[in-house]
Amino acid sequence: MLGLPAGVVAGLFDLDGVLTSTARLHATAWQRMFDDFLAEWARRSGQPFRPFDPVDDYTSYVDGRPRLDGVRTFLASRGITLPDGAIDDPPERETVHGLGTRKNEILRRLIREQGVRPYPGSVRYLTAAREAGLRRAVVTASANAEEVIQSAGLADLFEVRVDGLVAAERGLRGKPAPDTFLAAAADLGVAAAQACVFEDSIAGVQAGRDGGFGYVVGVDRVGHAEDLLRHGASIVVSDLAELLDSRERP
Repeated sequence: MLGLPAGVVAGLFDLDGVLTSTARLHATAWQRMFDDFLAEWARRSGQPFRPFDPVDDYTSYVDGRPRLDGVRTFLASRGITLPDGAIDDPPERETVHGLGTRKNEILRRLIREQGVRPYPGSVRYLTAAREAGLRRAVVTASANAEEVIQSAGLADLFEVRVDGLVAAERGLRGKPAPDTFLAAAADLGVAAAQACVFEDSIAGVQAGRDGGFGYVVGVDRVGHAEDLLRHGASIVVSDLAELLDSRERP
């Protein structure tokens, strides 16, 4: 009924970019934070300033990853190494934690200013999934997931949430490791082979593949369908409603 193979009884849904348009806000927050840092780094080092690309750099280095991993991965791509620092580092401190805090402050300001809107096709799909009896979990690296889900009006559509805070509490590795998806499946009481992963990030799709899940739906909202397929997506759609529409067509 839901465009999924027989035997799939649960859906594990990423949040930003799959259910809500907050991926755009994340990309903007990363861009503002890194551009400020890179401009200062270029001034001190005498190297040319090369800004953060909100499409290519976001997709390749930070999308879907835990925040601190995103900081480290992007900086490594530019040959920059910073100390990790401490979890309570202020946003102006040039450490991995400091930059991560700076990015999160920008993101939360953007959420307050612009609000959070779910994709209508995702709401339609989640509603159909609930009515069909599909078990449902949201799985995201975001530490702001509860706020985003509540703001988007999606809280009643999920049974389980495994987010950045839960991952930290349980010591789960972030995407592209499959740990958070495996934990969500276990919380729902289903095996990985019985669950479908819904992801828009390369790291998330790779986690779905490496975790041995029964099906991986790639959601392409930025034009990287081939990358999603190459990293393990079983199918790629531009909106979750396409899965319902394919069922309804004769």
